[in-house]
Amino acid sequence: MRARTKMWTLAALGALMLAVAQPGRAADDLDGSKDHPLLSRFAGAHINAYSVQDYDEAQMPNQKIDSDEKAQTLSLEGKVTRIGYRIEGNKSALEVYRNYEAALKDGGFETIFACKNDEQCGEDFQRYVINSGKVRRAGQGDAVFGGTYYGLLAKKAAPAGDVYVFLDIMHDDANHLTPVYQQVVETKAMQQGQVKVLDATAMQKALEQSGKVAIYGVYFDTDKAEIKSESKEALDQMGKLLKDNASLKVYVVGHTDNEGALAHNKTLSQQRADAVVKALTSQYHIDAKRLEAYGVASLAPVASNDNDQGRAKNRRVELVKE
Repeated sequence: MRARTKMWTLAALGALMLAVAQPGRAADDLDGSKDHPLLSRFAGAHINAYSVQDYDEAQMPNQKIDSDEKAQTLSLEGKVTRIGYRIEGNKSALEVYRNYEAALKDGGFETIFACKNDEQCGEDFQRYVINSGKVRRAGQGDAVFGGTYYGLLAKKAAPAGDVYVFLDIMHDDANHLTPVYQQVVETKAMQQGQVKVLDATAMQKALEQSGKVAIYGVYFDTDKAEIKSESKEALDQMGKLLKDNASLKVYVVGHTDNEGALAHNKTLSQQRADAVVKALTSQYHIDAKRLEAYGVASLAPVASNDNDQGRAKNRRVELVKE
């Protein structure tokens, strides 16, 4: 997206201000953090978790979740801002929720889903949002189970890309805290051409030098094992590599980052490796005896999983020479 278009979008949407809100930063905020430009904080809140990705995927709960394993959510891509707020004192979750609800309505947002407690949100709603790693980043910000909480998903249509806001507003009676998890997705097309797929010659050279080669051009939807159509170029080059080197045998190894449970990620990485093997055998007629799929989840990282750049490097498919 061009800078001029992005600036126009922010101006057109305007900044939503809560009736009791404070300016964009407090003295005890997490270093480097700030309010989202479209939605300010509740009065007295401070930021204890913060991350922004120019382009990422995000799961937005849009219905009741009774089982985190069977959860159906709205999957979005675009600029993703995740903020954890802590409100200390005697502010109820209801008061905070009503203020956000009113601010979003005044800003032209339409409520897609709203719920209160497990009865309306589902027995596994909080577990999915807080612990699955698919909505909130694991270990970031406050988490409360068992008390009153509200969930809210709202949307505003915009010419350059719709904007979605998800809120999980909790209350901790014992510690007199009202934590808020806020996730904003500004949908937009991804900037292309930032990464080039290795060609077959480069893959062969890497295998000769180190015995393995990382492939970053094989794409899957979040928590899925079906190969996306954008992966064709990478698959073409892998197919060419194997056709040009008829005696070459490789392990096809699926890797994930450390978001989510290890057991689940091991299964997912195995399914993705299997999918690559299936594509190479069915579409490129590579003998299945030359390929063996393995899924290792997050057990062989090439970068730190403590930041988004590192996690992106760890999500990959590797060819390892047998």
